[in-house]
Formats: sequence, C-alpha cells, structure tokens
Amino acid sequence: MTDSDDVPGRNTLIEFGLFALIALLMLADLAADAASAQVDAPHLVVEGLIMIAAGAGAVRLWGSVLSARESVRALGGRLEAARADARRWEEEARDALAGLGAAIERQFVAWDLTPAERAVGVLLLKGLSHKEAAGERQTSERTVRQQALAVYRKAGVRSRAELSAFFLRGLPLVAAIAPTGIEPVSPP
Repeated sequence: MTDSDDVPGRNTLIEFGLFALIALLMLADLAADAASAQVDAPHLVVEGLIMIAAGAGAVRLWGSVLSARESVRALGGRLEAARADARRWEEEARDALAGLGAAIERQFVAWDLTPAERAVGVLLLKGLSHKEAAGERQTSERTVRQQALAVYRKAGVRSRAELSAFFLRGLPLVAAIAPTGIEPVSPP
C-alpha cells in the first residue's frame, strides 16, 4: 500500500491543484504579456487556450472528487445497511442456529467422530476450504484433508456437499424457491 492509497482521492486532489496552479500561472503570464506591446496576438491566443485547457482540467477533476466522495458516502450507507441486516438476521436466527448447532453436535457424536473430526466437520459445514480449516485449526492441510475423509466415511457420505445436504435436507422449502402456487413443504 502506498502513502497515496490511504486517502481516497488524494491523487485526484493533487492533480486538481496542479491544473488550477497551471491555469493561474497562465492567467498571470497572459496578463503580463497583454500589458506588453512586444507580444503578438497568436502568442496570446495560444497562452489563452493553455489557460482554458488547464482550467477545464481543474474543473473536471474537481467534479471527479465530488463524485467520488458521493460514491463513498453511498457505499458507506449501503454497507451499514447490510451490516444492520446481518445483525437482524443473526438475532432472529439465534435460537434456530443454536438448535441446529446442538443437533449437528449430537449427530457428530452419534457418528463417533473424534473432537478433531467434529471441529473439521463444523468448519467444512461453514464453507471453509481445507486450507482455511487448516489455518483455523493450526494444523496442516493434509491433516484436515484426512480428517475430512474420516468425517465423510463415518457419516456415510462422499463429499462436503453430501455432508451439508444431510443436515439441510430436513429444512422446509422457503417461498422464494418453492414453485409458484405451491405452499412451502417440509419433507416427511
């Protein structure tokens, strides 16, 4: 990360300042040249065009700064709304998640999983890769892979997807994925 990366729009502000400075210096030079009788009209026109171009660049960059700041504010608002939505969902689902966690733990015990296999099983159900689970468990990826295979064997499944499906297949269909006109159903 460079020093300029830590402040959003810092480079753009510097560029704006440089364009504005060029425009002001060109204006001062143009005024001095216009007061002198020794400068011809084409020279004044060229300097005037340079001044106008620098001023236009400064205005455009200032617009970019304002637009970027508005985008950052909007993203901040959306991020906060997403965080609030996640907190609300966690609060609403807390009891259900606790019950699901207890049910998963009971099933892991019924499958006679070791404590390490149970820990790996939970991490797999949470969607962590073998590498990520190894980092969480502070062990090698090979160890996690072997423990995952033991979980699958003891559970009578062949993959992480089948392991997840074992615990999720009893959930009722939600209205968002149920076919139109059919009420959500629970499996028998």
